[in-house]
Parts: sequence; C-alpha cells; structure tokens
Amino acid sequence: MTDIAFETNGAQTLVESVMATIRQRIAARSLTPGARLPSIRAFAKSMQVSKSTVVEAYERLAAEGAIRSRPGSGFYAAGSLAPLSLAEIGPRLDRAVDPLWVSRQSLDASGEALKPGCGWLPASWMPQAGLRRALRTVARAEDIALADYGTPLGLPQLRQLLARRMAGYGIEASPEQIMLTESGTQAIDLLCRFLIEPGDTVLVDDPCYFNFHALLRAHRAKVVSVPYTPSGPDIELFAQALAEHRPRLYITNSAIHNPTGAILSPVTAHRLLKLADQSDLTIVEDDIFADFEHTPAPRLAAFDGLSRVVHIGSFSKTLSASIRCGFIAAPHNWIEGLTDLKIATTFGGGRLAAELVLMLLKDGSYRKHMDLLRAKLARAMVETGARLKAIGITPWIDQPAGLFLWCGLPDGVDAAEVAHRALADNVVLAPGNSFSLSQTASRFLRFNVAQCGDERIFKVLERAMAH
Repeated sequence: MTDIAFETNGAQTLVESVMATIRQRIAARSLTPGARLPSIRAFAKSMQVSKSTVVEAYERLAAEGAIRSRPGSGFYAAGSLAPLSLAEIGPRLDRAVDPLWVSRQSLDASGEALKPGCGWLPASWMPQAGLRRALRTVARAEDIALADYGTPLGLPQLRQLLARRMAGYGIEASPEQIMLTESGTQAIDLLCRFLIEPGDTVLVDDPCYFNFHALLRAHRAKVVSVPYTPSGPDIELFAQALAEHRPRLYITNSAIHNPTGAILSPVTAHRLLKLADQSDLTIVEDDIFADFEHTPAPRLAAFDGLSRVVHIGSFSKTLSASIRCGFIAAPHNWIEGLTDLKIATTFGGGRLAAELVLMLLKDGSYRKHMDLLRAKLARAMVETGARLKAIGITPWIDQPAGLFLWCGLPDGVDAAEVAHRALADNVVLAPGNSFSLSQTASRFLRFNVAQCGDERIFKVLERAMAH
C-alpha cells in the first residue's frame, strides 16, 4: 500500500485519526476485502506517528471487525458487511398489541422517541453522581469483587441490609431467607420454575403488569385473571376463581399496583390471605415499587410471615436499569431448592452489581435520592393529570403514588389505535389491553408521569384521538 496522507481533526486523538483513515480507505475500496495492511513499522513511518499509536488503532479496528489479525502474518481488511436496512432495525409500527408490545416499542425506540408508555424513569432522574462515585470505589476493590463469581445466595452484607429494610415494612426475614437475583424478572422466573409445571393455573390481576402474562406464557401456565379494584383484587370474584380453577399461584403487586397505581387495603389483604390459606395458594408479591411510597402500604408477606407469600423486589426502577440486582425473600425450606435452580440457570450471581447497590444503600445517597425523587414524581403526577384531563383523558385514581396514571379515554376511542397512530409520530404509548388478559381495557392507557414532561406528547395524543 502506498503512503497515506491524513489530517488530524482537533476533536480526534491520533489513534482515532489513524482509524478514520483506514475506514475511509476501506469505504473507498482502495483497501479491498482481504487486502493486507502495511506493517506497523511501515505505517507508523508513513503516517508520522508512533508505532504504539498504530498498534492501538489496529487493535481497535480488529475489535470492531473492520480488519482481521492473522498471527505471524499481519492485519487484513475484513470482508464487507451486508447492507444495513433501517427498516429492519426500527420498531415495527404494525405489530399487534400483545403482552410484549410496550416493552418492544420502548426498548427498540430511538433516542429521540418520547416514551410516556414505558415503565422506567428517564436517565436524568437517576442518581448519576452516586452511581459514578460507586463505580470508582468498586474499581479500587479487591480482585475477587471485580472478577469472581458471587456466592449462590449473593453478597451477605447486602442480604443483611435488605433484611433490615424489609423489617421496616413488618416483614421478618433473616439474611438466610433472602437470595439475590439478577432482576425482579429473574426472581419471578426462578419462582415459576420452582413452583409450577406446564398446565398449572396461575392467577393474575386484570389489569396487571404485562410481563407477568409474557413470562407465564413462556412457562406454559394457564393464566386466569381477576378484576382489580382501587383497594385490591375483587374478593368475591377471586374466591370464585379459586373454587373453579384451583390455581397453584397468584402473582401481584401489593404496595403500588402496576398499571393502576392502586394500593391494597388491609381489609382486602386479610380476606385474600384467608382465601389463600383455605385453598393452599402461594402468592408472589412483587414489591419493585416499594421505595416510591410516601406511606408504607400493607404487605401480604408481613401479615403472612413468609409462610405462603414470597416477597420479591429490585433496584432497576430507582437506581439503574443497567445495574441488574433483585432479590427473593422466601420460606426457609425453599431456599436450598431455589439456590439449586439459580446455579443451574445462571451459575453465579452478579457480584459487581450487588457491590454497587450495597455502596449506594449504605452511604446515605440513596435515601436522599429517593426523598427528592418522590417529591419530583408528586409534582409530575399533578401536572400530568391536569394536562390529560384538559384533553379529555381521565385518571382512574387521582394522584396515586409512584410512576403511573391509569387513564380512561373518551367513549368510542380505542387505545390500541391511538397508540399505533402516536407511534408514527415517535411517541410510545401503553395501551390498556397490553395489561388485560380479558381484553376489557381497550379504552385505557397507562402513563408514566416521569416521561410526560414534553408538550409534544399531549399534542400527539389530541391528534391521535381525533383521527
């Protein structure tokens, strides 16, 4: 290859400039697939840079797949990649509304998309400074924390701290009754593997978190739903479902319900547990939104003493969705079997994530972050509710705690149709039937108030409803 002239861009390092030059030559076809790049010494001389600069540039390009290394022979231009089709990587606008519709649209959406239908906080609302500080501290930890598997139950110090936190909700759980997981979703997956067989019946709320439907479908369970009220499941219909279907399991949120924002009342909780005891029903209590509460609500696990209620949670909603750390609190005699399942499916736990969560919980920054976050969400709840009412969308419950407003559209307006129209304007909504097994929520939408600060959302909603 002849000498290559290149210019350094002020915003680029020398390594990046060398890499850009090679990429340009490949794009211009002057370096064809399989062509040998010059030796490191020769290239450094022609580029008037150090050999170490060329070594790093070649290594980075090889890591990207733009060039390939052949030991003892040198570096060669890689074969050309298939053309990239944007149509193939964008979210499918015509996908039918199903239990994974909202997740797929939210996760696949571009960075410019507005996502009032997603289930997480904006990145700017997360404790960025605390996360960076914890990452720097963990980077200085012992080698074992950075590179080794975690123990099957998970980091003992974090399990001790979780036991103390649960005691604040009246849940008595020793650290030996707590197992760390990669997430709340993994916690439910492990419990389904442990407790049910294909064909077993599982009760859910109607509406409920759509991923409960998807996960239970993956386990080939028969799913039966019970209507949810502002104080919990409809107890009369719950009793009927128990008698008719004899379910093995009931999965619910008891503190802040997803998607409705409703709170389980003490009276409903006691009646629910009495029915569960009579029917030998196990309850999985998903408490992922616990820290969004202003006043702690009743916990089924507290009333039950972790006898037939399993309590789970995670920090994805409050700390970071990238740091995957959840937990299960279960009866003593279940822990060994759950541990075996965890080893079989994930081998070791995510020790690094557990170390990060422990640091953030211990240094006081998490408590301060949540105090500010609850106040911020309360303001957003009032503002979003007012904006929605102004365009004819009515909250099911006025100003609940947490993230979500479950809202009814005007009569005759279908939420799925509104969601599809909004998606064309780069706005991701959460139509009600994604959450409803009985498909009786066609005029409802779930709004995440933390994601509703942009005025464009409400303009798109108005247009989509008037279509």
